[in-house]
Amino acid sequence: MNQVDYLRISLIDRCNFRCQYCMPEGAELDYILKQQLLTDEELLTLLQFVFIPLGFTRFRLTGGEPLLRPRVAQLVHAIANLPQTEDISMTTNGFLLAPMAQNLYDAGLRRINISLDSLDPDTFEQIIGNHGRGRWQHVWQGIQAAYRVGFDPLKLNVVVIPGVNDHEVLDLAALTIDKEWHVRFIEFMPIGNSQLFGDRGWVSSAELRQSIRDRWGLTESQVCGNGPADVFQIPGAKGTIGFISQMSECFCDRCNRMRLSADGWLRPCLLNETGQIDLKTSLRAGISTTELRDQVREVLTIKAEINFKQRDSGTVGTYTRTMSQIGG
Repeated sequence: MNQVDYLRISLIDRCNFRCQYCMPEGAELDYILKQQLLTDEELLTLLQFVFIPLGFTRFRLTGGEPLLRPRVAQLVHAIANLPQTEDISMTTNGFLLAPMAQNLYDAGLRRINISLDSLDPDTFEQIIGNHGRGRWQHVWQGIQAAYRVGFDPLKLNVVVIPGVNDHEVLDLAALTIDKEWHVRFIEFMPIGNSQLFGDRGWVSSAELRQSIRDRWGLTESQVCGNGPADVFQIPGAKGTIGFISQMSECFCDRCNRMRLSADGWLRPCLLNETGQIDLKTSLRAGISTTELRDQVREVLTIKAEINFKQRDSGTVGTYTRTMSQIGG
């Protein structure tokens, strides 16, 4: 079991997209009320006095869509300037990124993952929920802005959905040839939209790797990230190709992360709801950060027993949420 030192922090559960793999079509979500969100001060308190003393030094900001969080650049700056912070990164859909990229970089953000599930604007609109024309162009401009600003690595996340975008895998992989972009193919999971998953199923990383290998060849890369991706490279390419295989493989023994929701629930595993604790309610009730730290330490001890094969077990009656609400 790896040392758990990586915390994914959902800043907000709202999103300006309704991606098929995050939520069912037509679903109505009960978004968290503003007063129920962790405030910046509460989040920084938890980081400084609960998580960092337990060895957490790497932080990823997610959502929903994190760029919808008010004063997000100021929060990035505060986290980046904690003395123990070794790494701060963000996952975004990129729609709002172009005018914000420089401010985020100046605040201390250096690594960014942008969702780009299709290079075809029509397919893209289909995946994100038909929110109107032109959204692909906004995202592409966000990617270009992040590249110009100097984000390194710049990663593009692709959730592969059979019959929707799986035919674009080679085109997306080709983005890594001429630029130092890093494409990550993610197996579609039964979280967020189980109906679509049941209808479409998923494509294994092994199948995707083989199609890329047949086209260009593929070698294992020396580049490794903070996550579970198996990283490869097209010979001579500037970037890399990663595969996150949470359906076809069990990488729980390599898992180094936990997830903190926008309203303060700590979740030790994406695919299992066992062992969650409500840190925000305890913090607001006056429970000391020392006691909260002990609670998190206890969750860390059970994390090793929570794994992919036990994903159907969980905490009955609490915190059953979609992918967008969990924070990915």
